[in-house]
Amino acid sequence: MDSTGTKEQIAVDVGLIHAYLLDREGGGRDLGWSEVRDWQPQQGLLWLHFDYTDAGVQQWLREQSGLEPLVVDALLTEETRPRTTALGDGLLVALRGVNLNPESQPEDMVSIRLWVEEHRIISTRRRRLLSVNDLLQLLRAGRGPVNAAGLVVSLTDLLVWRMSDTVEAFEDKIDDLEDRVLDARSAELRADLAQLRKQTITLRRYLAPEREALSRMLQEKVSWFDEGSRMQLREVSDRLLRHIEDIDAVRERAAVTQEELLSRNSEQLNNRMYVLSVVAAIFLPLGFLTGLLGVNVGGIPGADAPGAFAVFCGLLVLAVILQIVIFRWRKWL
Repeated sequence: MDSTGTKEQIAVDVGLIHAYLLDREGGGRDLGWSEVRDWQPQQGLLWLHFDYTDAGVQQWLREQSGLEPLVVDALLTEETRPRTTALGDGLLVALRGVNLNPESQPEDMVSIRLWVEEHRIISTRRRRLLSVNDLLQLLRAGRGPVNAAGLVVSLTDLLVWRMSDTVEAFEDKIDDLEDRVLDARSAELRADLAQLRKQTITLRRYLAPEREALSRMLQEKVSWFDEGSRMQLREVSDRLLRHIEDIDAVRERAAVTQEELLSRNSEQLNNRMYVLSVVAAIFLPLGFLTGLLGVNVGGIPGADAPGAFAVFCGLLVLAVILQIVIFRWRKWL
């Protein structure tokens, strides 16, 4: 191998996550970069998976992959929306999966971009996607897809399957929050509800266009996408729709729970204000009488009588009792 080839191999190998040759029987084998460069379509289906942030990968895709500039730009774009576009007899697909990497939030979706041809698949990503590892393990165990359409469907199926635990976790969390409405501290509960609503809103914002991408994939007419794969993809799309509906239900339950929490807080505040108002109403006339008799002027009744203070206290007690009777009669207490 000449020096130019050596430099190319080193540069691309840095960003090459795996190169796998499918034997079209459910298995295959890993390839080195030198074997990738010598690959021919009759050898089998080639799946190249890259980290698109690597400069060597970007150079190879632009200069030596044989892809159209539009496809290369889509594979290297930083931000992408789930979609499916047919170009000739190939499919340009962008999908997203939940972020299950350690110390990550599930709503922070991880994207994968694919260019799918009958004999070659090129996929790119920036962050690790566990669904890709799951698919690779199936292939190495001899239980993977046998063609390009099957690989796309299997990857999509694994992406949706990985969402199940996240959606179920959301449902368990809203169940717990609904139970805590009766006894939890409102400030803590409001924060948990707000976080859950934010997560469900963000997740749904990505899942809705992903279902549109799957529906578009079913509509595109490419020669290598067989009817059996389309039927499997319909099942995956239906399962994704159920996840979206479950997320919508969680979001609505969170909104109802938050409204119930606000209603309970408002009711508690009203009750406290009511008690304070009753107390103020009871002591208002008492304060008036004590203030009136406490003025420092001559002519105060009973000023020289020894038992006047006791009589005055008795009158204040009677006034309180009379007010309570009136309040109960008016059903204010």
